[in-house]
Amino acid sequence: MNAAHLPAHSPSNVTHVDGPLAGIRVLDLTSVVLGPMCTQVLADFGADVVKIEAPEGDMMRSNGVSRHPGMSSIYLALNRNKRSVVLDLKSEPGRQALTKLLASADVFVHNMRVPAIEKLGFGYEAARAINPHLVYCAATGFGQDGPDRHRPAFDDIIQASCGLVAINGIDHDEPEFTGSLIADKTTGMAAANAILAALLYRERSGQGQYVEVPMLETMTSFMLAEHLGPMTFPGADGEPGYARLLRGGRRPARTRDGWVCMLPYTERHWYSFFAMAGRSDLFERYDVGNRHSRNANIRQIYDALRAITLTKTTAEWLAICAEIDIPVTPIYALEALPAHPHLKAVGLFEETVHPSEGVIRQMRPTARFGLTPLRIRRHAPSLGEHTNEVLCEAGIDVGTCPK
Repeated sequence: MNAAHLPAHSPSNVTHVDGPLAGIRVLDLTSVVLGPMCTQVLADFGADVVKIEAPEGDMMRSNGVSRHPGMSSIYLALNRNKRSVVLDLKSEPGRQALTKLLASADVFVHNMRVPAIEKLGFGYEAARAINPHLVYCAATGFGQDGPDRHRPAFDDIIQASCGLVAINGIDHDEPEFTGSLIADKTTGMAAANAILAALLYRERSGQGQYVEVPMLETMTSFMLAEHLGPMTFPGADGEPGYARLLRGGRRPARTRDGWVCMLPYTERHWYSFFAMAGRSDLFERYDVGNRHSRNANIRQIYDALRAITLTKTTAEWLAICAEIDIPVTPIYALEALPAHPHLKAVGLFEETVHPSEGVIRQMRPTARFGLTPLRIRRHAPSLGEHTNEVLCEAGIDVGTCPK
């Protein structure tokens, strides 16, 4: 971030550090997507994240597109700014090493089932005995006080369990998954938030604590924020679900030469849109000026919008909507995102040289901090790349430590 983008109240002579979490040590015993998403947030924020991997490595090293085995596109996207240490926790030396690392850690996070981590000897009580100031986060599939607490959970299972698959099936022939690992990634972000809150509490009180972030509860709460509907009021009639979103007719609209996503939202938006199209009669016909009537007629209103958008090209609609301040965008395919004018202008995509993978494209950390700016400090590590380095720092003799 250059000086022009710093807030006016930021002192110009401050010494910048790499993120607000610089100096925080995180032991990351997670794999796949949920956990690595969580710990990458912490790593991007400046924490020293030590990724503890079994000898076979995180299974996500093999999923996605790869130039070389063990360094897939998905792994590269979720594990920057971390160090990789290989420990066989089924062996006594591996468990002893993790015990030593825990003693000086600030955060320990895992996404294993609780009986499995306890069998290894690193459940919460055992970890607290090693380090009472530890923030210990278990990212579970299901809350540990419920009957499903020991069931395995993956993104598909949680999408189906939280209502998302059912919603995606509305007006379709069959239920459908969302085309993104949304349960894993959303819960990963929630876990990062929970860890940050626990670190703040520890800063104020000096006390570490146990933090549990279950996928099903997190995603159900996430889904029902807008879809709880009449279930908000026990005994009320009606189906849950935000009807204006689910059955209100919102969907991309065809233009003369393609598609556009347009969202007239306010009374002023709709009036301007219909007036521009020479169809002010529709504003009166559907009583758009009355919010309740507008909601009741919203499907017919969007049908009218889609009939109108057919009359002009996508470029023409983008210009018109910009003039009358209606939210609008063309539809971007995945391959078009690096050239998205806004994303290109803000430098979201960065090309760097990875030691084993050569030139790779990745996304920079998206949050902006005026005094503790974020950056990509480390490439996503090869399996066990930092084992000796980290163990030597902990005082564990691996035979190659500097004297």
